[in-house]
Parts: sequence; structure tokens; C-alpha cells
Amino acid sequence: MHKLGVMIVAGLAAYSCLVAPALAEDIDGVQEHPMVERYPGQDIRWQHIENHLPYRVPVGPVTGYRAIDDWIDTEGRITRTFYRYQGTDRAFSEIYLNYLEALEAADFEILGKGYSGDRKGVGIGSGQWIDVVYRVNAASKPGEVGTMFSGTSSSGGAGSIVAKKERVDGTAYIVITVEQHSANYVGSLIDIIETKPAETGLVIVNADAMGADIDEYGRVVLDGILFDFDKATLKPESKPALDAIAEFLAAHPDKQFYVVGHTDAVGTFTYNHRLSADRATAVREALVAGYEVSPSRLEAHGVGPLVPVFSNQTDTGKHKNRRVELVERQPAP
Repeated sequence: MHKLGVMIVAGLAAYSCLVAPALAEDIDGVQEHPMVERYPGQDIRWQHIENHLPYRVPVGPVTGYRAIDDWIDTEGRITRTFYRYQGTDRAFSEIYLNYLEALEAADFEILGKGYSGDRKGVGIGSGQWIDVVYRVNAASKPGEVGTMFSGTSSSGGAGSIVAKKERVDGTAYIVITVEQHSANYVGSLIDIIETKPAETGLVIVNADAMGADIDEYGRVVLDGILFDFDKATLKPESKPALDAIAEFLAAHPDKQFYVVGHTDAVGTFTYNHRLSADRATAVREALVAGYEVSPSRLEAHGVGPLVPVFSNQTDTGKHKNRRVELVERQPAP
């Protein structure tokens, strides 16, 4: 079986050395997205790229006439590429399984998948499901992608995969549909939706979101807590976040927490460890002094650069790693 490569890279600059050379049958003016490498033997027959467009990511089965109940509503840069495979030596199922295997190997979260030889049923990858998805996310540019939506007299099989990847520069969703259009024609439509991260300082925690994260993960990042550069001095802009944290703590008076500071990896460990601890202490003291939170409920600690959430090789990664978290603490016996 051929193996398909799925790659996550920092940017388009690495594109030319990471994907296979364009095939002779590619139409003019197309540019393969570096996140997904084509299945060997495919050629690009249609592409549409736009920024800041909405896209509804389907994550559930068909529930009624032209209806799916479960969607994730997204917006961002959308790259839609339609591939053709001509020949009788590969069936749609082999191409579908290669895409699935490659996404799983690249640590994508598979939100939904399914395929069948006759397109029957209502699940992900069925004929009904494909019809609903591409009515909602219609192709606004004409071209050979129309074969994906026109059906086939041979009732060849089809399958779809919906996947998600959390990246340093935002969440990426991939929706892949592969269909056996005829005995010697397999079409594949790959939609890649790259969402943008929120602008620095604009995201503020709220009590409900904090509660949901604590219940699921046992911790929550305190977005909106801002410090002076290289200091443990809270900025005035942190007040809305502190208000929300205090609201959450008041609503859960029996819970106790660690306040944990984190830094990026720039500088020495000793310095960063101290800075992270001082910042955690500053948040704890602000809550105790300004909101009458019992000191016994909050214990401040710093871990410096020991628990990054993204690589420190980029500015965005460093920004994500500089954070303060609230971690649930079990009461002493």
C-alpha cells in the first residue's frame, strides 16, 4: 500500500522542499497546501483559496431531510483542493484509508469518519451526508470539483474523514471526502480550515468557562492576566480577568487551588523559576486583598519553563507558554 504523508509545518516557506513536485496534469496556478501531501498518482484539478470565510465542520450523521444536527462553526483561511486519480489499480477505499492512517500518525484528532461501497446510510461518508455537507459548504468556484457533487451511474463507494489539530498558530480542521466516480476515476476533495488565534490581550476568562475547564481538565489558563514586561507587576488591564476569577471562586467556596506561574524558555532556569513564582504570588495576593478570597484556598507556585504548551522556537509559542493557571487542589486530609 502506498503511504501518504501528512505534515504540519511552521509556514509556507518550507513548502517547496516538503511536498512532492506538481504532477504534469495539475491545472495552472495551483499550490498544494503543505499540511497534506497528495496520494501518489493524484493530480490537482481544482482549487479555491480564500481568507476570512465561514465554514461549517460536520461532526455528526444525517438526522433528517438534508439535515445534520452536529456542526462546528468556524472561520478562517480556507484551502479547498480537488484531486483526481485515474486508473484501475487503486480503489477509493485504499486512498481513503491512506488519508486516515496519515492523519492519525500526525496526531490529528479524528472527529468523524466513515466509508461504504454503496454510499447508503446516514453516517459520516454516506451519500446523504456528503450531499448535505457540500450543500452547506458549497463550492463557489466552478470546475472539475463538480464531479464530487454530481453523483455517478455506477454508484461507486465514498468515504469522508473529519479531523482537527491544535497548532501554535491556531486550530486547523480538515474535511476529506474520497469518491469512486467511475471505474477509473477517484476524486478527492480536501478542505483545510485554518482558524486564527485571538489577538493578544483580547481574551478574558469567564466564570462559566473556568468551571467547564476545571471539571474536565482540573486546571484552567487564566487568560487576560497581564504583567509588565519581565516583571511580576499586574497591569490594570487584568481587572476584568480578576473579577471573573473571583466570581468563579465565590461560586465554588469549597474548592481549593494552586495558582501556577509559567514562563517561556528565554533566559536562565533560575531566573524564570523565580519570575513564574512571583507572578503566581501576585495573582494570589490580588485575589486575597482585592476580593476577600480566603488565603487558605490559594497556594502559589512557579514552574518556570518546565511545562510548555507549544514550542519556544516561535514568538507565538513563547507567548502561549507565558501564562498563569488555576489548578484544582485536593484539601488536606
